[in-house]
Amino acid sequence: MFYKKPLEERIADRMTQRRPLEEGRTFEHGPAKFVFVSLLVAVVVMHVVGVAIVMAFD
Repeated sequence: MFYKKPLEERIADRMTQRRPLEEGRTFEHGPAKFVFVSLLVAVVVMHVVGVAIVMAFD
C-alpha cells in the first residue's frame, strides 16, 4: 500500500520519459542557467558602476 520505488529507480524512470536533448539549444539544468546568467549580469553591472565612479572622481 505504501510501497515506493527506490530513488534511483524513480530517477531512471523519469530520465527514460524525457525527450533527447537538442544539440546547442538545451541548457541541461535550468536553475544553473539562471545562476550563470545572473552572475554574468552582476559582473557587468559592477564593472559599469565601478568605471562610472572612477570617472566621476577623476
